[in-house]
Amino acid sequence: MNEQSPHTPSRRKVLRTTAAAAGTGLGIGALGSVTAEAAAAAPAEAPSTAAAAPRRKGATMAGVPFAGRSTVRVGLIGLGNRGASMIGLYLALPWVRVVAVCDPVREKAERAAAKVVAAGQPAPAVYTHGEDDYENLCARSDVDFVHVATPWDSHFPIARAAMLAGKHVGVECPVAMRLDELWELVDLSEQTRRHCMQLENCCYGRNEMRVLRMAHAGKFGRLLHGAGAYNHDLRALMFSPTYYEGPWRRRWHTQLRGDLYPNHGFGPVANYMDVNRGDRAVSISSFGTPALGLAEYREEHMPPGDPSWKESYIGSDRTISLVQTAKGRVIRLEHDVSTPHPYSRINSLGGTRGVFEDYPERIYLEPDHKDDRWGDFAAYAGEFDHWLWKEHANPPGGHGGMDYIMVYRLMQCMQLGLPPDFDVYDAATWTAPVPLSNASIKANGAPQEIPDFTRGEWRKARSGVDSVKPA
Repeated sequence: MNEQSPHTPSRRKVLRTTAAAAGTGLGIGALGSVTAEAAAAAPAEAPSTAAAAPRRKGATMAGVPFAGRSTVRVGLIGLGNRGASMIGLYLALPWVRVVAVCDPVREKAERAAAKVVAAGQPAPAVYTHGEDDYENLCARSDVDFVHVATPWDSHFPIARAAMLAGKHVGVECPVAMRLDELWELVDLSEQTRRHCMQLENCCYGRNEMRVLRMAHAGKFGRLLHGAGAYNHDLRALMFSPTYYEGPWRRRWHTQLRGDLYPNHGFGPVANYMDVNRGDRAVSISSFGTPALGLAEYREEHMPPGDPSWKESYIGSDRTISLVQTAKGRVIRLEHDVSTPHPYSRINSLGGTRGVFEDYPERIYLEPDHKDDRWGDFAAYAGEFDHWLWKEHANPPGGHGGMDYIMVYRLMQCMQLGLPPDFDVYDAATWTAPVPLSNASIKANGAPQEIPDFTRGEWRKARSGVDSVKPA
């Protein structure tokens, strides 16, 4: 079977939260795997993907600003753990109005609506009539931006519907699960002139933004390597009968063997290296361990007769991937949610003048440090903390404040008519390891070509998360 397009994708009802995961195909058969011999013989510059890329149907969205507006009107789709936690951040911004909410579970939508009213805003429209009611939210004329926080398999169809209805859309990770879906989102963004963004909060972490500014200031010298991960023990949550709305997340481990959640690790490192802004990700080689952790946890914790006993887990407990860039840099990605270990996104960057490593944070730079002793990363806060973190030193919300910083900056860009810090090309690039790592593991680690979603625009330097404070 061709691992690049094993079967037609499932187009199940969009907000169904208890169904099994969708198909695992990559969708574009022309993007064949790169052999190890070809990769070894390739020059440092990227092999061209121009022949494989679909013909552009609209102009690039790189650097395209939003149309400024005094009030940004937001609709939220999906009000479970993530969606419900984000409403308060929008409500904290005086120029933002939450005008509509949607979830097939009426109680969740009503709780969200009550938060809006409690914040002193008019009651939002509530959409709870079946799994397709999100289409009615997207069709509203008073929505500027749609926030998608639903199970992964519904991300693509909702993002598609939002853009076709003329809305900018932000999607929780990952933006889609198939390579053909990623290309379609790129094409739709260009055709509709609407931005489709991966809501990658980790790009706005204080450490990540400090490292980004230090990298751009040359503190690490010429960049060589980086690493990012999502190593987070989710076993108890994935088997919990109440945390997720059904077993949708656990069931992805019965469908794919690769990195199911690369964005938190890949996004920040891609920013450090100006991926899609002077460099680009060229190929990925992935390797996976046996899938043992979820089955062992089930054996110890789940009663006989639980529906989980019908599941067969194939997702590697730990996936390790190596991404090569056009400039010859190497990015290591890891994913592990099935074994016991402390939380880590690794978040490392190295160059000719030194290295930073997170979890715990530590740094070694020449000429600042010597004798092979780690230095104090906090010593660089005053000079290199991003203006967003200086302006919002104690932000509200979860994940150490990065959620708020992300929402604040995105809504600021929409209000002032600025380009977003990242766009559909970043969303597609950061998500491409989902299908491509699966294909690489099945091909015994053979490199898989990462498409040039920018169609050559990556060669042009442009701004990103390391933004200038608006006047």
